[in-house]
Amino acid sequence: MAEPVRGSGRADPVRGSGWADPGRERRAPLGVWATYTMIAGMWIRSTLAYRASFVMMLIGNFLVTAFDFVVIVLMFSQVRSLGGYSFAEVAFLYGTSTTAFGLANALLGSIDKLGARVRDGTLDALLVRPAPVLAQVAADRFGLQRLGRLLQGLLVLAGSLAALDVHWTVAKVLLVPVTLLSGTGIFCAVFVVGAAFQFWAQDAAEVQSAFTYGGQTLLQYPPTVFAKDMVRGVTYILPLAFVNWLPALYILGRPYPLDLPTWLAFAPPLVAAVCLVLSGRAWRVGLRSYRSTGS
Repeated sequence: MAEPVRGSGRADPVRGSGWADPGRERRAPLGVWATYTMIAGMWIRSTLAYRASFVMMLIGNFLVTAFDFVVIVLMFSQVRSLGGYSFAEVAFLYGTSTTAFGLANALLGSIDKLGARVRDGTLDALLVRPAPVLAQVAADRFGLQRLGRLLQGLLVLAGSLAALDVHWTVAKVLLVPVTLLSGTGIFCAVFVVGAAFQFWAQDAAEVQSAFTYGGQTLLQYPPTVFAKDMVRGVTYILPLAFVNWLPALYILGRPYPLDLPTWLAFAPPLVAAVCLVLSGRAWRVGLRSYRSTGS
């Protein structure tokens, strides 16, 4: 078969498709994790280039988040218990919720800036790149100083574990790391759903913070200090109770609110998996609905 003559107007279907053109190199789309680590690594290297500034920001973040625990310490300087819970038990709730949230915030904290990107149209630049948009948004301006919250939560958790008067079993010991990882997954799902909502609301960062930062603050305290309707809401609607309340109450040997079965202490991994799947679907629906700024 004769080769098409250059300039004759006859198109070469192989070269025209681009995939077999030896003069062009086709780039395969990056995966979610590869994209995330590449962008986050870039910001980490940029942050560590000014180490003194990074250390000061890390210490500042540590101290600012520590004020929440200072409030609890001041409360217990006036009372012996809070909602029937001792200082060590409340510290355990604080440590588990802050550690799980601190890890989720370190991984996905930048995603709450999505509303600003939607409003000013800078999200469009991310859509044309051969990489997942969610990974780009989450890793953009990765804040290494956010580890201050995580470190502070781990310190309180370690202190509470040393002070607790609990009969430790194998199940309870294993439940501690499972609780932290599952809680991180649930908080990550809340971050993603909140970001997906901003595709429509465009200026809902405060609403998202109410469920992320507000939810973390809620879980620092025992469920007995809240109204039953509040406890029902964070159990059946937005399952924040599975972040630390339900597994922590099993570890502490405390009665469950709302007469819930004790086996729910081992349900957080399943709840986290379901939440992550649903948040992924919410993100895809929100992304498909995006229509740019029109400018």
